[in-house]
Amino acid sequence: MNDSSAGSIPGYDVPAVEAWIAENTEGLTPPFTWERLEGGHSNLTYKLTDASGTTAVVRRPPQGELLPKAHDMGREFNVINALNSTSVPVPVAYGYCESPDVTGAHFYVMSLVGGRALYSKEDVAEHLDMEARGRVANSFVDTLAALHTVDPAAVGLDDLGKHDGYVSRQLRTWYGSWNLSMEAADYDDARVHELHDLLQSTLPEQGPARVVHGDFGLHNCMFNADGTVSAVLDWEIATLGDPLADFAYALNAWGEPGQPSVLSPEGPTQAEGFDQRQHLIDRYAEQTGRDLSNLDYYVAFNFLKTACILHGVYARYLMGQKSTEGIDLVGMKERFIGTIDRAAELLS
Repeated sequence: MNDSSAGSIPGYDVPAVEAWIAENTEGLTPPFTWERLEGGHSNLTYKLTDASGTTAVVRRPPQGELLPKAHDMGREFNVINALNSTSVPVPVAYGYCESPDVTGAHFYVMSLVGGRALYSKEDVAEHLDMEARGRVANSFVDTLAALHTVDPAAVGLDDLGKHDGYVSRQLRTWYGSWNLSMEAADYDDARVHELHDLLQSTLPEQGPARVVHGDFGLHNCMFNADGTVSAVLDWEIATLGDPLADFAYALNAWGEPGQPSVLSPEGPTQAEGFDQRQHLIDRYAEQTGRDLSNLDYYVAFNFLKTACILHGVYARYLMGQKSTEGIDLVGMKERFIGTIDRAAELLS
């Protein structure tokens, strides 16, 4: 799928997009060859290569009707562009097209970053030797700590979201999702209602709002072969919020050999050579100076939030809104019940 001359790239009017890039970015000279890049929440993401070998990435939302705030390319571009001036590793932001007239949707262009995202133990085996695996935790945590020390106002992101009430709003949103999905999912759990009430009534005081990624994990970081982060990707749900909620989310997916994460039992950190979760906690505290005495609260909050998200996805499958081909619905149900179990254990 790299014959751009035929204009056969799904979601893109190739001549119009290439003309826009020529007029609005520097250093990129059409025509390009187009190569589909996998990942990225179903956004249509392509590697562009011009005749001189210069590369870039173009990204737009999927085709079809979208939820109002889903696949926000403008938000993603603005965050990447703002973070270009910080120590947080992100691609270079080249240009954003806010007019859907060019190709039917907003899109943006950024630099192509080297490295590889880690989704599985197989990715680790293919990309990282044992020495490199020992560097992943520090680079991963240091990257998140760097993000959480950025002053949003100093980089023009002060209006990225509300400055207070982040966890409370998230609880309200995802608890509402659970209640709306109960009938279609044919499943309720009294503990969800109890945990929601307990978490809302024991909210820790939020410190200064910081940029939170919202889905920070090994799957959204590109890693060099030496185990260091080359860039963080997928910023479309980034907002302002409580950094400890962001950190706990990343922590929840970090399994250990013999103690896998309920979210990713076959995840990359199940491979030999990775640091344990406690190392991430100690490193984050050291890098940020934050008080982590309420960390169990944030970990439990994220487990409950994840349960509500998976419960909603499960309901949509049962309603026939999404194809179930290749989907392990039994495993999905076990995962959201498992996250409820973990939240209940932490808050018992």
